Amino acid sequence: MGNITLQEINNKSIVDQIVDNFTNAIIDGTFQPGEKIPTESEICESMHVSRNSVREAIKILIAYGVLVIRRGDGTYVKDKFDEKMLYPILYGIILQKDSAKQILELRKIIDVGIIQLSMDHITDNSMKLLEKGLHAFKNTLMTKSVSASAIFDADIAFHTIIVEIAGNDLLVGLCRYIDRITKASRLKTTELILSQNAIEDLYAKHEEIVRVFKENDKAKINNVVESHYQYWQMIENK
Repeated sequence: MGNITLQEINNKSIVDQIVDNFTNAIIDGTFQPGEKIPTESEICESMHVSRNSVREAIKILIAYGVLVIRRGDGTYVKDKFDEKMLYPILYGIILQKDSAKQILELRKIIDVGIIQLSMDHITDNSMKLLEKGLHAFKNTLMTKSVSASAIFDADIAFHTIIVEIAGNDLLVGLCRYIDRITKASRLKTTELILSQNAIEDLYAKHEEIVRVFKENDKAKINNVVESHYQYWQMIENK
């Protein structure tokens, strides 16, 4: 079982220092994924801190999805990715000035990377799934009096297929939460598309993504993604 001592960090509370030191211990391998951490008493003794501070730090790490309590057994380092680990990052993005613009820029960069990675992992079966997703998206768009929310859900389903092809749980979790925090602006974007009778153009942008996959043309990824965000940018620039 690993052991750590408290390293003082200027301008940080004792609780924050304990959290940082636990994080560093996991990063440097002192604590391994799935490993049981020392008891509260052992941590208090090794760090020379109060039990209340240790308990508060452990609560924070549990909330972050880093630690998990197994009743009657002890507290362990998580042995797999937990979407809660993304909360601090996403809150930091949301609370920044001009967050909407920064989120849009972040999403563009992520989408370019996801498509590149997914191209490296595409198979005949996953290509068929992507084409099926495009067909389902088209069916939604062609529905009489289709709502913005229905289009939004269909769009999420289509792009989720692309993310899952990449085979990276971190990206799946990150995109899911970005979808959550951008839902309001994307619904406005979809309403704009509906008001401009631009449904066919919206479908063409999704069809172009599938075409890029079929042709394995990575040189076109940036242009395809930039075009994909045309209407969203119009909303954000207002």
